Amino acid sequence: MELKDLLLTPIYLAIFYGIAFSVRKKYTNALTKKYFIPALSLKFLGAIALGLIYQFYYGGGDTFNYYGHTKVVYEAFMNSPSAGLQLIFGSTEGYNPEVAQYVGRLYWYHADTEYFVVRIASFFGLFCFNTYTIIGLLFAALSFSGMWAMYLTFIHIYPLAYKKLAIAVFFLPSVFFWGSGLMKDSVCIGALGWTFYGFYHATILKRNVLFSTIIGLIGAYLLVSVKVYILLSFLPPALLWVFNENNRRIKSAAARMLLKPFFLLMGLGAGYLGATRLTAGDDKYDVDKIGERTKINSEYLTSQVANGSAYNIGSFDGSLGSMVKVAPQAITVSLFRPFLFEARNPVMLLSAMEAALFLYLTVSLFYKTGVLKSFRLIASQPILTFCFIFSVVLAIGVGTNSGNFGTLVRYKIPLMPFYLGALYIMQFMARPQRKIRTAQLQVNRAKKVELLASTE
Repeated sequence: MELKDLLLTPIYLAIFYGIAFSVRKKYTNALTKKYFIPALSLKFLGAIALGLIYQFYYGGGDTFNYYGHTKVVYEAFMNSPSAGLQLIFGSTEGYNPEVAQYVGRLYWYHADTEYFVVRIASFFGLFCFNTYTIIGLLFAALSFSGMWAMYLTFIHIYPLAYKKLAIAVFFLPSVFFWGSGLMKDSVCIGALGWTFYGFYHATILKRNVLFSTIIGLIGAYLLVSVKVYILLSFLPPALLWVFNENNRRIKSAAARMLLKPFFLLMGLGAGYLGATRLTAGDDKYDVDKIGERTKINSEYLTSQVANGSAYNIGSFDGSLGSMVKVAPQAITVSLFRPFLFEARNPVMLLSAMEAALFLYLTVSLFYKTGVLKSFRLIASQPILTFCFIFSVVLAIGVGTNSGNFGTLVRYKIPLMPFYLGALYIMQFMARPQRKIRTAQLQVNRAKKVELLASTE
C-alpha cells in the first residue's frame, strides 16, 4: 500500500457510500433496509483488512500478485491507451507487437483464470489511479451486489428467517473477509449470488424471465471464467430443484410418487451433461480428469505448508472411486474443521469458531428435530434439498482439493451461506406451529411485507 491509498481511499469511500444510500430505497424494504449499509460496510472492512493482513502479516500473496499485474497494465495504458485496453480486453493468443514489451512482465498472461481477475482489477484501476485499496473496495462492491441478490432470493423463498438469513449471507467473518478484496473469491461469491438469483427467478418463480436470465448467465460466465468447479457443483442440485418444484405442483399424490424418480434422474442427467460439456477438453477441470488433478493439487498444497495447517483425509489414488471413499472425511473437514484445538493462528481461529458454530447447529438441530424427521424435511422442501446437495458436493470438492486449512478457508466460502442458510430455514420449519404463527405475525406487521425480496 502506498501514500495514495491513504489520500484517495476516504474520498472514494464517501462516493461509494453516497451511491449506496441513493440506491438503498430501490433495493430494500421495511425488513431488509437495516442490513444494507452494515453488510456493505463489512465488505469494505474486509477488503481493507485483507490488504493489511497480506502486507503486514503474510508479507505478500495472491492479492498483491494481482495488483502487480495491474501496475503493468496501467503503465501500458498511460503510455498508450490502445495498448492498455488491448491488455484488458484483447486476446492473449498469438503475437501482438503493441503489447509485446509488457507481456513478458505479466506472469499470469497465459493463465486464463488468474488473468481474468487481472483484467477486472485493471479495468477498475483506470478509474482510481490504479490504487490498490480502491480496487479492493470495488471488488467488495461487486461481491456485495451478488450477495445482496442471494439474500433477496433466500428471503423471498422463506421470509420468516430474514434475520438469521442475513447472518448466514453477510455476517460470517470468513465470508466477508476472504470474499471482499482483490481476490478470485470475491468475484466467485458475487457471481454465485447472481447465478442463484437469476436461476430462481427465471426457472422457478418465472418472474422477469429475460432480466433474470441475463443476470444468471452473467454470473455463470464469471464462474466459468474464474472457478468453474463452483458452477459444476451448482448445476446438478439446481436442475434437480426445478424438477422437484414441478413435481410438487402435481396435484395427484400417486402421480407425484411415480414421477419423482423420473424427475430425479432427469435432474442428475442434465447436471452431468452440463458439467461434461462445460469442461470438455479442459486440462484442469475435465470431469474425466478431476480425480487425477485433485490428487496432484492436494499433494502440492500439503507439501507447501510448514506451519501445521495441513490435514489428511486419507489416501486416494486420483480415481473417482477413491474420491467417493474419502468423501465423508472431505465433507467433515470442509464443514466442521478446523476444530478449535487445531487453530494455529488468528485467521485459523476465526475459521475454527465458524466450524464450531456449524457443528453445534447441525448436531442440535438434528437432535431436537430427530434424524429421520430432519431428512424427511430436507427431502420434502426443494430449497433445502438444493442447499444441502450443493453444499455437500462442493464440500467434497474443496475438502479433497485443498490439503491445508489455509486454502480450505478460502475455497469453502461459497458453500457457507447456503449450508448455514439451510440450517436456519430448517430451524424455523421444525418449530411448533404456534411459534411459526407468532413469527409470521411479526413479519406481517412490517410495512410492505408483501413486497419482501421482490424489489428487483
